[in-house]
Amino acid sequence: MIRIVVSEMVSACASPSKKASTEVAKKMVAKYPQSLQDVIAGDVVGAGYHSLVKQLQARIENVKRSSAPRIMKRKRGSDECDTDEITAEQRAAVQDTYGCIKWDMKFMPVSETPESQQEKKDKLKVLSEQTNFSPDEVETLMKCTYYSQRKEINKGTDLQSLMEEWPFLFQEIGMTVHFQELTGVSLKETFLTNVEKKGKRLLDFMRTICADKSKRVLQAVTKLEILRGQLEGCSEDVKDMVLLLLAYFNEKEENLLHYVEETCLAKEVQVESLPVTPCIIVYGTSCYASRQFMLSVDGKVVNDHIPTFISAMCLMFGAYYCLNIHYPVDLGSTLEFLQRCFFMINPEKGTKVETKKNKKQLSVNPRVLTLIADLSNHDWRGTC
Repeated sequence: MIRIVVSEMVSACASPSKKASTEVAKKMVAKYPQSLQDVIAGDVVGAGYHSLVKQLQARIENVKRSSAPRIMKRKRGSDECDTDEITAEQRAAVQDTYGCIKWDMKFMPVSETPESQQEKKDKLKVLSEQTNFSPDEVETLMKCTYYSQRKEINKGTDLQSLMEEWPFLFQEIGMTVHFQELTGVSLKETFLTNVEKKGKRLLDFMRTICADKSKRVLQAVTKLEILRGQLEGCSEDVKDMVLLLLAYFNEKEENLLHYVEETCLAKEVQVESLPVTPCIIVYGTSCYASRQFMLSVDGKVVNDHIPTFISAMCLMFGAYYCLNIHYPVDLGSTLEFLQRCFFMINPEKGTKVETKKNKKQLSVNPRVLTLIADLSNHDWRGTC
């Protein structure tokens, strides 16, 4: 089908642009959504047509490669950029606001004053010192002071000051409220709903199809079976899912998980060995055996008492958005897959991956698109 469509496109224009491929893909998906749309478990990924655009573009490049002199291809590559030309400063702002619906509040809520914001902020600090605080009260105060939180984060307040001024922001109760206001997504609830909906399907695909095709994934599957043993439950499935995604995308586990001694205290963690991006600190040598976790950001432990791996995953992911942190290139594929398929943040344009100078960025990571397409095909075959 792709060959036929591209043949028709090339007969009309010798070098179809990405814009033309996108228009063709849109029309094809609109006419045949059940066959061509990017979908996982009924959820449309991105605009729904990016994988088809990718296939059309790949075929067009193959056709052009056999007919165009090399020097001409370089010239076209520089003339026909797939992304708008924007400055580094503008691009950074785009990454910060990616996936957000209320990144910067221009005006304070009409019911608030600077004095009332300060009073609520002080109250939150007092509550953070208590062990029997009211969760409802904290949630209400965090929501009411969202304006002040964003202002301090967006102006670049240093991490230590944020921890002192907004302690609940680094705890599950506070980050959940902030993330909901920022993105419109319920952090943990959305993740758990999609793990239940898609987790088993993804694991089955990884353990069978991917393990047959990739020695690296097969080795990971075998290793995880030994580490997991007889443990059952959603939390164990999430650990399998995350570690197998890292193996599939060939991304380094140490960029996401850092292991310390079981008796290690937060102040004893060797921070120089931590990545600067959000990282889950695991007690012991295996996340399956660990009964507690920590979260580090910018090489600093920001939460030293996280009871479950699922909570740690949600806090780690939420920190990227709440604190304006870009995905590192070395984790870009894993994080974007989780973002689109399990946290349901699905922008049609932009990226949260840190960019390299003069390197064009695609709307959806091609490796993520490939996995989504393969999963869809696997699901479709399973229903036949």
